[in-house]
Amino acid sequence: MIFEDKKKKIYISAKKIEIGKDVSFVNNIDIKVKGTFSIGDRSRLGTDVVIRGNNVKIGEDLFHSYGLRIGGGGSMHPNANITIGNRCTIHNNFLNACEPIIIGNDVGLSEDVAIITHGYWLSVLEGQPAKFSGVTISDGVIIGYRTIIMMGVTIGRNVVIGANSVVTKNLAENSIYAGNPAKLLRKIEPISKEKRPEKVKEVLAEYKKISDYHGINPKINFEYPKVYVNNCVFNVETLECEGEEDLETDDFRDYVRKWGFRFYTKRPFRSVWDWNSF
Repeated sequence: MIFEDKKKKIYISAKKIEIGKDVSFVNNIDIKVKGTFSIGDRSRLGTDVVIRGNNVKIGEDLFHSYGLRIGGGGSMHPNANITIGNRCTIHNNFLNACEPIIIGNDVGLSEDVAIITHGYWLSVLEGQPAKFSGVTISDGVIIGYRTIIMMGVTIGRNVVIGANSVVTKNLAENSIYAGNPAKLLRKIEPISKEKRPEKVKEVLAEYKKISDYHGINPKINFEYPKVYVNNCVFNVETLECEGEEDLETDDFRDYVRKWGFRFYTKRPFRSVWDWNSF
């Protein structure tokens, strides 16, 4: 199958192509997959994308900015399978698709992050190393700027990895790691129920500064765990929202996601601020 938009320089070739609803392809996208290429509803591939592999499956609500490369050496192998879950954010990353890479839901790859699934050089008969092994990244992981994830690693749920780290071993869930090689800094403990309302109030106070700067004045009320913005209700515990969305609720969602309150709807994250108006 072929999907092509010559004007935007988009070319996708695969045995099977599955493109969800409201998917956005920006430009300069070159995808060649032997098996299945799929991308879920409301996902976005930005600019300068090159993808090679056996099967590449991307979930819903992906945000990609620019400069993605999936493939490299071994991308023509049968194990060159890439799976990216729902609600992930990626940038100018390199995913080496020699062995399987499984990325869960709600995962963020900061700029210049690389995931490596094989390494070799001189002859193994001379005692030189050669390793081929996949990588698994569980739900809720954020990987910092210019970090490298080495072959054979499994990263547990809700892990934070600091910038410029090199991950060579499995990482336990709900923990913060950093360094070369990455080492445990501390475990992550949830804030107590008593302190949670105050933390939300702090976030809302910060958003008031942003909304003033943006020249808007949404009507906001708070009764834990619900935040009422105009005619929309946001539950900070369940990350669910209901009601009537508008440009001001979009602006609110776009800001509070920076505090981990990631409310996904059928509308994109966007600020009312528009640099194109300058």
